[in-house]
Amino acid sequence: MIDTGAVYPVWMNGEESLCKLGAVKKRNSVPFGGLGGMTNGALYEIPALKLGDLIYPNMSIIAHRSNFPVPLLLPATMFSGLIYEINNKTHRLNITVPDDESISRRLTIKDKNGRLYVLCSSAE
Repeated sequence: MIDTGAVYPVWMNGEESLCKLGAVKKRNSVPFGGLGGMTNGALYEIPALKLGDLIYPNMSIIAHRSNFPVPLLLPATMFSGLIYEINNKTHRLNITVPDDESISRRLTIKDKNGRLYVLCSSAE
C-alpha cells in the first residue's frame, strides 16, 4: 500500500518473514510515528526491493507486526524526484523516471539524536 502521508517504509508481517527475504536487523525497538500514533519497530536493511523497474539496493525498512490488511506500507518519500500517478480507475500506479534521475534508488533511515530521518535519492 502506498501512503502519501507516511515517511518510513514499514513491513507489517513481522520480523520472521522479513528475515526470510534476507533482511538484516540493524537496531531493536525504534520509535516511530504512524499507524494512528507512536509505536515501535525494529530497523532492518533488505538486500534489494524491486518495484517495477525501480531498484532499492540495501534499503532500510522498519518491521512492525500489525493487523493492518497489507504486508507492506510504502511511503511517498520513496518516490522523491520521480513522477507518480495513482490511477484510481484502473487501480494502477504509474511511475515516470525523469532523465536526471536513476531507476536505482537509495533509501536509508538514519537515527540522529534519537530521531529518525529518511533519505531517498537516485543512487547514481
